[in-house]
Amino acid sequence: MLANKLILMTLSAAALAPALFAARFDEKVRNDFFAGFAGDRTALERGMRVSGEMIAQDPNGSAEALAWHGGGLMFQAGQKFQQGDVAAGGELWGKASAEMEKAGALAPDSPAVLVPRAAVWFAASRTAPPQMSKPILEKAVADYEHVHDLQKDFFETLSVHMRGELLFGLADGYARLGNDEKARMYFTKLSAIGPETGHQEQAAKFLAGEKYAITGTGCHGCHTGK
Repeated sequence: MLANKLILMTLSAAALAPALFAARFDEKVRNDFFAGFAGDRTALERGMRVSGEMIAQDPNGSAEALAWHGGGLMFQAGQKFQQGDVAAGGELWGKASAEMEKAGALAPDSPAVLVPRAAVWFAASRTAPPQMSKPILEKAVADYEHVHDLQKDFFETLSVHMRGELLFGLADGYARLGNDEKARMYFTKLSAIGPETGHQEQAAKFLAGEKYAITGTGCHGCHTGK
C-alpha cells in the first residue's frame, strides 16, 4: 500500500531542513532510511535501531528520532498492507501515527521534524484508503505551510532545490485536496524559479489546466545516490 518510490519521492525533501540546525539527527540516519525505503532491509533496520535507541534514551527529548522512526513504522505498515496483513498493518500504522504526532508536539517549530514527518504523510496519502489518505494529506500540507512560514524571512536565500521541493509539495498537496486556488499560487511561484527545480513541466501543465505526472522518485536532485 505504501510504494517505495513514493516514500523516496517526498522524503528526499528532508533536504529542506539542512544547514539550519547544528548537530542534526537526520545526518545520522537519513541515508539508511533512504536506502531502506529503496529496498535495503539491512539499512532500514539500522536506521530504525539508531532512532529507536535515541528514543529509549530520551523519550521526551528526541523529536527528530521519533519523526524518522515513525516514518519507518509507516513504511513497514504499508508493506504489511501490501502483503494483505491488514491487522499487522493497522497496528504499525497506529504506532507510526502516535510517534509522528508526539514528534510534532515536542518540536512544533522544527523543520528537522516537520519535513520528514510530512514527507512520509505525503507519500502515504497517495496509496492509503480514502478514509486514511485525506487526513494525513491535510496534516502534511499543514506541516509544509508551517515550514514555509518559518522560513519566510530568508526563503529566497535557500537553494533552488530546497525552495522547489517545498513549493512543489504544497502545490501538489493542495491540488490533490481540491484547493485549486492555493495550488495555482504555489505552482506559479514554483514556475517563476525556473527549470532548475525539476518541476517546471508539472507546474506548466497544472497552470495550463492539464494533468501532470510524477515519475521516478519525483524529487529533482534527491538524495538517493543518483
